[in-house]
Amino acid sequence: MRDDKYLTFALGKGRLANKTLELFEKIGITCEEMKDKDTRKLIFVNEDLKMRFFLSKGPDVPTYVEYGAADIGIVGRDTILQEKRNIYEVIDLGFGKCRMCVCGPKEAKELLNHHELIRVATKYPEIAKDYFYNKKHQTVEIIKLNGSIELAPIVGLSEVIVDIVETGSTLKENGLEVLEEICPLSARMVVNQVSMKMQYDRINKLIMDLKNALEDKK
Repeated sequence: MRDDKYLTFALGKGRLANKTLELFEKIGITCEEMKDKDTRKLIFVNEDLKMRFFLSKGPDVPTYVEYGAADIGIVGRDTILQEKRNIYEVIDLGFGKCRMCVCGPKEAKELLNHHELIRVATKYPEIAKDYFYNKKHQTVEIIKLNGSIELAPIVGLSEVIVDIVETGSTLKENGLEVLEEICPLSARMVVNQVSMKMQYDRINKLIMDLKNALEDKK
């Protein structure tokens, strides 16, 4: 059972966690234990601030937060949209910026314009469904993939793909391009709904401090 004296954070592993810790240091939140690259620890504690941190695969962060294993999570907006958990999204942290897009060969643009029945390959079936069914009102067959999504239209598995685009260079190298933009993406802070009520003052101060730090960066 989680000790409510602590505020517990779930951080998406890798670059997201590193950028989060950099930002947290600007507002006086540090966790020296996490800087040890050789550690095998799973949970890191700052006793002075009564805060705990753990690293998780990105898609699991909203689950930990929804079920109260973490009060707060830091995760990409793509994961929030895909996982559809009952959590509060409270602040855009401004890093990890990219776009969720519909991509494919140039000629596939016509299929999108005419709302034809097409196949869409993606790692993000929930986001693809919401976009095509609810926003475009286009009937499509969605194919879930886990690997290199760009391969799908090249080998004829699908007409288009829905994927994250940062620079677009991988698309270009494979004869594909952005056909439609679904939404902008970046790292977000999410909060457990019960924690928001029970630890409102503490969490709200954290949100305000982060907002001020982000304003100072501009």
